[in-house]
Amino acid sequence: MTDSPKDPTGRSMLYDPTEHRIRSFVTRAGRLSTGQARALESLGPTYCLAYQKSLLEVDAAFGRHAPTILEIGTGMGETTAHIAALKPEKNFIGVEVHTPGIGSLLKLIGEHGLQNLRLIQHDAFEVVTHMLAPESLAGVHVFFPDPWHKARHNKRRLIQQPFVHLLASRIKKGGYLHCATDWQEYAEQMLEVLSAEATLKNTAEGFAQRPEYRPVTKFENRGLKLGHGVWDVVFEKI
Repeated sequence: MTDSPKDPTGRSMLYDPTEHRIRSFVTRAGRLSTGQARALESLGPTYCLAYQKSLLEVDAAFGRHAPTILEIGTGMGETTAHIAALKPEKNFIGVEVHTPGIGSLLKLIGEHGLQNLRLIQHDAFEVVTHMLAPESLAGVHVFFPDPWHKARHNKRRLIQQPFVHLLASRIKKGGYLHCATDWQEYAEQMLEVLSAEATLKNTAEGFAQRPEYRPVTKFENRGLKLGHGVWDVVFEKI
C-alpha cells in the first residue's frame, strides 16, 4: 500500500519511471488570474525557455555574457524578481513547475522591466542534468523547498546528497549554493548534506546570516513575528 498521490490513471505522481527516481514535487492544477494569463501570452515567448535534452546556450538566451544564477522553485516570483532587480549585472534562470507561479513571475518581469531573467517550467533535476554545463553557474538559490515534514516523506526532499553533488558540479570555483528553510529539521539535514559534499565549504560556522540580497517575504516575516525560525545555509565551491 502507498500513500503517494495518484494521477487519474492511478499511477503515482511522485515516481518518474523514465528517471527511476522519486520526484520532490507534486504537479497540481492552479487557477490563473487574468494578469497571469495575459503575462504568459504576451511575455512567455520572450522570457520562457523550452526544456531540452541538450546544453542551453546561455549567452544566446540572454543576449550577453554575464555570471549566471540558477534559482530552483521560484514560487510566485517575488523573491526572484527582487534579487534580479537588485543585481542587473547578473543573469538569472528560474525553474518552477507550476503555471500560476510562472505567470506571476512573468507579470513581475513586465512590471519591473527586468531583462536579466529567464524561466523554465520543468523538473529542476532534468534541467540541471541536461541543460546546464559543468562549472557554468556563479550560484544556485534554493529557497524554502517543500520540507516533506513527515518522516516517511523525507526521501522526497530536494536537498539530498545526489542532487547536491549534481548542483555542485554545475557551479564554478568560487561560486555558491544558498539554501533556506523555515523547517528546523530540514535545515539540519541541509547543513549535513552540504557539509558532506567534498567540493563545497561552509561560509559560516554552521548556519549563515541571511544574505542581504535575500528579502524577507511576508510569509517569513509573519512566521518570525510568531517566533518561528528561518535558517540559511551558504556554501562555496572550492
